Amino acid sequence: MSEKLPEWMVRAFSRLRLARYLRAARGNALVAERLYWWNVEVSAALYGPLHCLELALRNALHRQLAQAYGRGDWWAVAPLNANGQRLVAKARAKCERRRPVPAPSDDIVAELSFGFWASLVSGGSGYDRLFWVPTVHKAFPCYSGRRDTLYDGLWSLVLLRNRIMHHEPVHHRVLAADHAKIYRMLGYIDPELAKEARAMDRFPSVLASRRDALRGSRTPRF
Repeated sequence: MSEKLPEWMVRAFSRLRLARYLRAARGNALVAERLYWWNVEVSAALYGPLHCLELALRNALHRQLAQAYGRGDWWAVAPLNANGQRLVAKARAKCERRRPVPAPSDDIVAELSFGFWASLVSGGSGYDRLFWVPTVHKAFPCYSGRRDTLYDGLWSLVLLRNRIMHHEPVHHRVLAADHAKIYRMLGYIDPELAKEARAMDRFPSVLASRRDALRGSRTPRF
């Protein structure tokens, strides 16, 4: 059993970060190294489907809310809670640091996070009555279930997306279930996009290759 990770790897990624992979590999440094690279590969493979979901969700919700409130900056008159207003103000300020004020609505829409958009499906602060019932449900034309079930699914994917974007381990998750959930949520918004994305998706092959990657018979690629 190899007990020591390469020094270049420790310098680049930190001993603290790599310790989690060593624990998962039960102290075998060679397996930990391979697991680290496979985690990068599988995270990269999930980026495409998450990209499609985040943008489709954002644009579907923005389209419905802009129509409902009769203006592109619907957040200026919609009953957002304090956190929602804070996130809009933060997005506006970030946009206006890059270009002259006032920031165009489209720029603010693009700056708002996946978490902000998912929060509009929550029941918090009366969002079920204020947003979901009159407007937000229309962004999910292929969904007929409960709002809270939909929100729980979306929020779990926000957390997955954040782990991936912050370079955290995801190898310990039931990734096949995460992947299926992405497409389930995407299908509620736009089945045609879901079908198109699946045709380009390499995640299934990356997941299936995990054992070979950890044995060293296949080198992860990203």
